[in-house]
Amino acid sequence: MLRTYILVVFIAFSALGFSQEIENDSVLNPNDSIADFYVRFEGDSILHSSIELDEVYIFGKLEFADKNERIRYLILRRKTLKVYPYAKLAAERLVELNDSLKHIKKRRHQRRYTKKVQKFIEEEFSEELKKLTRTEGQILVKLIYRQTGTTGFDLVKELRSGWRAFWYNTTASLFSISLKEEFHPESIHEDYLIEDILQRAFAANQLERQKSVLDYDYAQLSNKWKNTPPETKN
Repeated sequence: MLRTYILVVFIAFSALGFSQEIENDSVLNPNDSIADFYVRFEGDSILHSSIELDEVYIFGKLEFADKNERIRYLILRRKTLKVYPYAKLAAERLVELNDSLKHIKKRRHQRRYTKKVQKFIEEEFSEELKKLTRTEGQILVKLIYRQTGTTGFDLVKELRSGWRAFWYNTTASLFSISLKEEFHPESIHEDYLIEDILQRAFAANQLERQKSVLDYDYAQLSNKWKNTPPETKN
């Protein structure tokens, strides 16, 4: 039953070039001896006076209170790295689905198209999703919220029906999993650890980066949790 629930959730979620030209401004300010330089990126007609670079984080050394805490972190890391690609894919499929539905006017045609997408995703990923454990399923629900800004419950409700969303959430609760679970690294220490795991994996090219739709700053979170007493983190 649990595996069926995880599969249904995922199916519902799913229903610069760097070449550049540098141009010299041929008109100089009479009072300035230095020309202005502009950058034009491939496929962009607008000239830019600067290049926006990706953020680079300097990660501190991981420290643990004891051996058990280290083991818990490593387990969380393994599970997070395993399910993140599914959350990323779910966000991409959701964007594709919503973009397509904007061009379909009739409600019945929208439902028909959504079912086709669900069937395709089920055939492509069902066997892998069925292998997820309870904790992996809950982490997946959190990460999908990180990527979409919407709970699994609301996504199922939107793409299917309120009754089915209620039923799936009730069934999931029997296995200590909630479709209503959100992702709050600013207030929940485990969620911060998940974010830390992701950022380190992005930097090491272990995972393909996909920016969260949520409004938080990883650097600020790191400073906050670094200065939080251990007894208040749980």
